[in-house]
Amino acid sequence: MLLIKLLKLNSKNSLLFYLIFLFFSSALSNEPVDIWKKKNNQTKQNVQSDTNNSEKNSSINYQKKNNLEEIKITDSNVEDETVDLIGLYDPEENDLKLTMWSNTDGIIIKNTFKRIEKIKLSNFSEKIFVDTIFTYSYDPKSNLSQEDFLKLKINWLVKNNKIKLIEQFLNLNPEFSGKSKLIKYLVDHYIESGNISTSCENSEHINKDIKDNYLDKFRIYCLILNKKKEQAQLNFDLLREEGRSDKFFDGKILFLLGINEKPDNKISEKNLLYFYLSSVTVENFKYQPNQKTKKNIWKYLTASNLISIDKIEDPKIINNYEIAAQNDTFEKNKIFEIYLSIPFSISQLINAETAYMSLNGYESRALIYQKILLSDNVENKLELLFLLQNLFNKDNLGNIYKDYLSNSLKELNTNEIPDNFKKIVEKNIILEKEKELGKIKYDDKILHRSKVIKLFTEENPDTEKIKKDFKNIAKKISRNKKYFFSIKDTIVLETLRSEGFEMPKEFNNSSIATNLTVPPNLNALIEKNEIGMLMLKLTEIIGSDDIESLDPETLYFIVNLLNKAKIKKVRNKILNLTLPLRV
Repeated sequence: MLLIKLLKLNSKNSLLFYLIFLFFSSALSNEPVDIWKKKNNQTKQNVQSDTNNSEKNSSINYQKKNNLEEIKITDSNVEDETVDLIGLYDPEENDLKLTMWSNTDGIIIKNTFKRIEKIKLSNFSEKIFVDTIFTYSYDPKSNLSQEDFLKLKINWLVKNNKIKLIEQFLNLNPEFSGKSKLIKYLVDHYIESGNISTSCENSEHINKDIKDNYLDKFRIYCLILNKKKEQAQLNFDLLREEGRSDKFFDGKILFLLGINEKPDNKISEKNLLYFYLSSVTVENFKYQPNQKTKKNIWKYLTASNLISIDKIEDPKIINNYEIAAQNDTFEKNKIFEIYLSIPFSISQLINAETAYMSLNGYESRALIYQKILLSDNVENKLELLFLLQNLFNKDNLGNIYKDYLSNSLKELNTNEIPDNFKKIVEKNIILEKEKELGKIKYDDKILHRSKVIKLFTEENPDTEKIKKDFKNIAKKISRNKKYFFSIKDTIVLETLRSEGFEMPKEFNNSSIATNLTVPPNLNALIEKNEIGMLMLKLTEIIGSDDIESLDPETLYFIVNLLNKAKIKKVRNKILNLTLPLRV
């Protein structure tokens, strides 16, 4: 019998203010505490097999005992052994399986990950991806070890800056390979955000079992910051005795401890912690970033207001700031502040539409930007806005300008926009996603918009009532000799059939789906019980598209596959977003 023990978090502790709350303890306590080894907070998943039960009858039963949730899972494919499962979600949450990776070749998984990493996933496809790879499951049996599979997941979290997911992952999984990498990433995240003081002040749990030079040094600084110099001194002495310190760190800590009276005024860019220590110990700290400066240092300088844009005249410095803003490591609005500070003559401003051609780079952009601010004619302003867009794009700096352009276009009176500009204006306005779905308007004359789809759109649908509705709607449609069954109608019929609905005679003999096909390689994944790979393939297929914008043919085979694999919860989310008419 498989037994997974999951942490039942106290609701007061379920919201973690910062990462470091998860693992640092000696920064705020006289005695170091290891949160992960407290009996009532253990989250290790112990899995034991029961070979007397078949996978078809696998079940999950919850039993609350003390602060732990016990999940009992029976599975005939696992023999007597103990397996540590690492993840975030129970398989049943999304109709997935513990064995969803067992039959898949690890090389195929790695290659699929590489392809997905190149796609800017839509919110829906990213949700499928996250739910799949972070569901508790057994690892592939071939060509991918548990450690390497976990490394793929950890690298994805870091690359995509998934701070909340990282915090949850650390909280629910006490010990795993690569833990220090995630912790260091979160430490740097809070340093570069300018939140290091708050993070250290509120940290409660320092896990001293993690032997990592970077984290140990950060721990020592936190102790000093929280005025626990004696503990900091002990930790610092131990670090030096073990030969894990260096001359730069020694100099900074000796000054912060008050042992050295004068700072050494050295600046190091070796890592973000060293750079931060430089900024808080060097007298009259000044630093001019350049194109070689690391992104996290740029972010820290910006968040901590350590970059001055007053009276900048050096073209190289301005260009460095533009490139940093293009790479999202410097505030884009500050680029426009720099542009506004650049002096131009009255003649240049009056004749800006031609005068910019005699200027290069940021000067030409600055001139047109200032002229836009002076323009009160809609047509002239539009011409200047799109001219400035071309100037940014010419130097591969379009990312700086797109939000400014969109916001400027939104401010215009739509009735005053000339017809020849309407299409390009519409194209360049960044629309915000609707936070809430509109109310569903049912139409019983159209199958895929009828009350039948309540089966997919309501949380606890009345199945018997829906079956009666289906019979009545089927009669109406059958009497309409001109009714044309659309692909979405076909999707509804096949899904209802998979749910055990009895099909009317008029529908049984229909050949609606004759021309619709499902890729055989995807069908094969279901037959081989490679459900994890199926979900990765669907992630790849949906890709950067919003699920609502998928063409009906693609929607058909996705739903067809989910029906066959009995992944109903994901299927229902898709149908809820694609079938109804919302008002």
